[in-house]
Amino acid sequence: MQAWTREQFEHKLRDKGRFYHIHHPFHIAMHYGECSKDEIKGWVANRFYYQASIPIKDAAILANCRDMETRRLWVQRILDHDGSVGEKTLGGIEAWLSLGDAVGLDRQDLLDEKFVLPGVRFAVDAYVNFAKKANWQQAACSSLTAMFAPEIHQSRLDSWTKNDPWIKSDGLSYFQLRLSQARRDVNHGLQITLDHFTGRKAQEEALNILQFKLDILWSMLDSMTLAYQQSSAPYQQVVGQDVINNHIHHRGVFK
Repeated sequence: MQAWTREQFEHKLRDKGRFYHIHHPFHIAMHYGECSKDEIKGWVANRFYYQASIPIKDAAILANCRDMETRRLWVQRILDHDGSVGEKTLGGIEAWLSLGDAVGLDRQDLLDEKFVLPGVRFAVDAYVNFAKKANWQQAACSSLTAMFAPEIHQSRLDSWTKNDPWIKSDGLSYFQLRLSQARRDVNHGLQITLDHFTGRKAQEEALNILQFKLDILWSMLDSMTLAYQQSSAPYQQVVGQDVINNHIHHRGVFK
């Protein structure tokens, strides 16, 4: 099979945005102000596990990458999330902890992963483990969901201030930070992918890797839908309605 041109390949990568989790029913409900406070708090608590895992994923990419110039650029992603010593601007993880406070969650509960659902944990851990085991170009390709991120960040800024005024506005700094950071990350990640995946088979592999990441993000929302909108969290039929607050779910192994 003949390889796609660079322009055709990029178009096919961007076309994957049709499957981005902005189109998930849970996110649509959140956008239109149809989520309850508990549903939003559950989303913030579970999504924190993903946010806190991003620099670990990026460190794995760096560990597998022998290209110095790539490492110089990629390391900024870790600093974006962890923050830099002496900088006044908080990193993304601290910004997300502020979001937790803005919706009424306890900081230590988030750090302790107290409310993370098993399905969310499995999805995020699969992403991190992929980055550890794949070559660095494959792992970089999986980060290309950032192509679709600015729209979802702006959506949250617009919809929450309008539909959910109970959320403290100073807790929305994460989404403001990521508007510019995501666009910068896309330029680098896209360059790596277009340069590395050049044959048709390799290009199709890249599309499959990107779909893998999209599946992870969608599956996370599926788990939250079951738990917070359909009252079907794991073991709820055994323990009852308070299963989420009883902290039965495992807190991760082999960390």
